[in-house]
Amino acid sequence: MLLSVVLFLALGAIAGVLAGLLGVGGGLVLVAALAWLLPNVGVPKDAAMHAALASSLASIVLTAAASARAHHGRGSVLWPTVRWMVPGLLLGGWLGSGVAVRIDGDVLRWVVAGYCLLAAAQLTFGGRRAPAAGTVDVVAPHGAPMTVAGVAIGAVSAVVGIGGGSMTVPLLVWRGVAPVRAVGTSSACGVAIGIASAVGYALNAPDGALPQFAVGYVYLPAAIGVAATSVLAAPYGMRLAHRLDGATLKRVFAGFLVAVGSSLALGG
Repeated sequence: MLLSVVLFLALGAIAGVLAGLLGVGGGLVLVAALAWLLPNVGVPKDAAMHAALASSLASIVLTAAASARAHHGRGSVLWPTVRWMVPGLLLGGWLGSGVAVRIDGDVLRWVVAGYCLLAAAQLTFGGRRAPAAGTVDVVAPHGAPMTVAGVAIGAVSAVVGIGGGSMTVPLLVWRGVAPVRAVGTSSACGVAIGIASAVGYALNAPDGALPQFAVGYVYLPAAIGVAATSVLAAPYGMRLAHRLDGATLKRVFAGFLVAVGSSLALGG
């Protein structure tokens, strides 16, 4: 158990840097790592993927909050956009977790792997919408379409165990938002996704889903250990994000997604 705690803390540090750098709570790398690690600490193998998703999402709440706070200090969170997206994100996160608990763990593994590769391709080859005529300041997408988008982002995020950055960032960039501001805004959105999804995995899990130290599918040692260090590490990722130009940030994000997707596919 001591070794497991050390590994959870190390994962949290990595997740925190990724949260600040890429606008995600480190969820994708956490899911891949936890799916491999949890069966070695007493989690049944057939429940490991669900537990990895749920524990990742629970840790994202604090990780994304720390990242959002750091980005807010640099003025890179578009709060009007966040306010329009949050209702949809909460609904989608709850619905998505309810669906995920009914999907076989091996199927979930391939879903997450495929999602990573698709998101990387979209980010690499997708374009950026030109700012509207007369725009002189920060673009802040808003309105009902952003709420609807939030439902879809929240649902998919709950199924693949992420804070939604790999969808929210490309969406905002396409809408004309600078990549670094898209990352900051995505971090704030990740808090809502993490809360709704983690609660869903906790309450919708079958009785006795995990043997001990768990609430539903949320394995508490993993969630708490990861969150403890990720909160401290998130500001470092944020500083790095502000030092990279938009094109470099997109390439880093895409490469990160390809690596994690390949890891999950080969680890199956």
